[in-house]
Amino acid sequence: MRIVQIIDSLEIGGAEKMAVNYANALSKKTAFSGLVATRAEGPLKAQLAASVSYLFLQKRKTLDFRAAFRLKQYCKQHQVTFLQPHSSSYFIAVLVKLMYPKIQIIWHDHNGLSEFISTQKSIVLKGASYFFKGIIVVNYKLKNWAEKELHCKKVIYLPNFTNEEVQISAETTLKGTPGKRILCLANLRDQKNHFFLLEVAKKLKATHPDWTFHLVGKDFKDDYSRRLFDSIDAMNLKETVYIYGSRNDVAAIIPQSDIAVLTSKSEGLPVALIEYGLHKKPVVSTNVGEIPLIIKNGENGFTVDAHDTDGFYHCLGQLITENELRVVLGNNLFATIIEHHSEDGVIKKYLNWLQTL
Repeated sequence: MRIVQIIDSLEIGGAEKMAVNYANALSKKTAFSGLVATRAEGPLKAQLAASVSYLFLQKRKTLDFRAAFRLKQYCKQHQVTFLQPHSSSYFIAVLVKLMYPKIQIIWHDHNGLSEFISTQKSIVLKGASYFFKGIIVVNYKLKNWAEKELHCKKVIYLPNFTNEEVQISAETTLKGTPGKRILCLANLRDQKNHFFLLEVAKKLKATHPDWTFHLVGKDFKDDYSRRLFDSIDAMNLKETVYIYGSRNDVAAIIPQSDIAVLTSKSEGLPVALIEYGLHKKPVVSTNVGEIPLIIKNGENGFTVDAHDTDGFYHCLGQLITENELRVVLGNNLFATIIEHHSEDGVIKKYLNWLQTL
């Protein structure tokens, strides 16, 4: 098989990281593995294995026929059999399919809010789905939605996985007191619900003022970001909550933390959770998307309702006061990730599924 991943950018993000992970993993298992960034490059480019073929299209607009033609030529040159567009990058794959019918499209849906997308976007996606050979989803809610709403019925659930990262030098030093840091890996956008985190931080400051929160993820400099910074000021949390923006040295950042959190109100299967587990971090998370399939409450982490700031605060308090519990939960989460979210297991299932198509 000769497979190419397509992603809008290589900025730090869950879908972007999985596009890189698939490209790297498939470069060891298939005759050809490529990755195409359509609109922008970014820090994740440095994590591509040398064995992965790479193309940057510099796509300027939605209907960019010049970029589509370049991608078609790339596919013909390398005899590509499958295009695997991630999230919103499916549209350019459809344009290539119209010009080069022999190629097959496998759409990879990472968006935990797909069931709530706008009517206009839904119409475009439904039309595009006539051209999909198969669909990969990252949670069962999306699987049900795709099977019901889209015109491609060959849908498979594949969990996100992690693989060995290309070594990146450490650049980021977290602020606050060592041994008393709480990490949240999540881009600054509404789905990730950082305002929930601020409410928890306010409660925790009153009882454990020396513990600090560290938010790592892309800042889009939009209204959500501005409201977040304003709220930090208004709630007097400037010495409690620190925001770092997008960072490429996540593997060096996680070990600097002592507890890891996710406060999302909607999710697929967050890559951040897998990364937390690989570093044996105790986790407190909201119980959305596929997170409850990974975290068994009280066994390998804690989960609470997406609106329960009191419950979240109490779980953090328990981890803060019980160091031994942090170790046990971190080790148990590590074992879960290794067993169910390893590269080899997911890629084997993925390639077997492609054979059936």
